[in-house]
Amino acid sequence: MKYIAFRFLLLSLVALAGFSCKDDYKYNDLFQDNRPAVPVTFAEATTYGGNPYIFSSLAAGGPITFTVTIPASSGRTIKEITRIVGGATGINPGTLSSATATSAYNAAPIAGTGTTVVFTTTIAAFKAKYPSVSIVPVALPNFTELAFLFLVTLDDNTQIVTEQVRVRVVA
Repeated sequence: MKYIAFRFLLLSLVALAGFSCKDDYKYNDLFQDNRPAVPVTFAEATTYGGNPYIFSSLAAGGPITFTVTIPASSGRTIKEITRIVGGATGINPGTLSSATATSAYNAAPIAGTGTTVVFTTTIAAFKAKYPSVSIVPVALPNFTELAFLFLVTLDDNTQIVTEQVRVRVVA
């Protein structure tokens, strides 16, 4: 009987210790969003819960324009887009950080003005830079997607990696 009482007491103490711990494990670096202090958005892009996107038509010459913005209330301004990488939808921040002067989309930084900076290119220029990315334009509602990532530098030299933005290419 003593043996059962001892095991019950020991089990109760272990259970009590397990419930008395703080839930700090829920809020450490592995379980929190990694959001920048200054959010970066794309003015003309659309999103439905995924990556923002724009449409571009090859019949219209394939223009691609992204207007990168930060809130005026942030107290910061955009110094430049330091680096851009493009490719298929599998690109990620590692692709951006390992990009060299020859593999990055932009040869030189693109200067910002205030809280905006505009990046403009074409599908033809994209094809020339990344010939291995397949671009097969089809009629809506189907499309082919291209992707871009931007490294934005603010006036205080804070660098922000944007989320992946996409271009939906249609015929």
